[in-house]
Amino acid sequence: MAWLNCPLIKMSDEAQDSEGVISPGVEGPPTSTDSSSTSSSINSENNKNSNNSEPPSSQTNSERQEVEREEVDSYLPEGENLEKMILSTGIRVGTPVKTKYMTPFIVRANPEGLYILDIGKTLSRIDVAAKFIGRSAISKVAVTSAREYGKTPVEKFCELTGAAYILGRFMPGTFTNPSLPKYMEPEIVIVTDPQADQQAVIEATRAGVPVVAISNSDNVTSKVDLVIPANNRGRKALATVYWLLAREVLKKQGAIKLDSEMKMPIDEFETKLVEEIS
Repeated sequence: MAWLNCPLIKMSDEAQDSEGVISPGVEGPPTSTDSSSTSSSINSENNKNSNNSEPPSSQTNSERQEVEREEVDSYLPEGENLEKMILSTGIRVGTPVKTKYMTPFIVRANPEGLYILDIGKTLSRIDVAAKFIGRSAISKVAVTSAREYGKTPVEKFCELTGAAYILGRFMPGTFTNPSLPKYMEPEIVIVTDPQADQQAVIEATRAGVPVVAISNSDNVTSKVDLVIPANNRGRKALATVYWLLAREVLKKQGAIKLDSEMKMPIDEFETKLVEEIS
């Protein structure tokens, strides 16, 4: 199976469209890759793969690409076309900043100074998240997105799976104040960005509800129970993450048996730009 010819994924349009967020206490781009991992207050499932070592610095770009190709292949049986499509969305392209919480999910920095996330861990965490969601009543799963590019992916995910969505500004008290008309008691909360959806994360934590978060290289995930490392700023990247998660959840629900039975294409998960609509 042929691998992409480019030595490193360059900053795509999706990364350029991303809204930059720099949190206090984070590090800028390194002069060399840093494979040390710092412990964070997340549960054992979240830490399952955190201690896996990064590719040795002596590896060439082609060797690193081969390792990543094998990791993608192990989770994407459909083959090369889907593999190339997923990588082309910028799903693994992070920001120029990393936090100690996301260090275990970063493999290197590319020539533009953007941190590259481990695609193998992204796909394995999507699988773990789907299993986790499959153990709960799907109607008790709340999915939030304050980010504009996350709204359509969340809507489509909930449409296919039956989860409940909360879009735009999160009303304080939604998970903690029973007197509110839109009060919810979720069993799992999925957030598109733990910073943009900070209020949902805080309230879920107070209510003792586990949090699954799509997290970029610059996110602080101290209150997150299960991290899905991925570009959570890009339009196509978010569509891909939620499409993959929806497919795995549907398989766990028994709604589909084969990957090929996922009929809704990734394109339908994308938030449309104004010029595309007009």
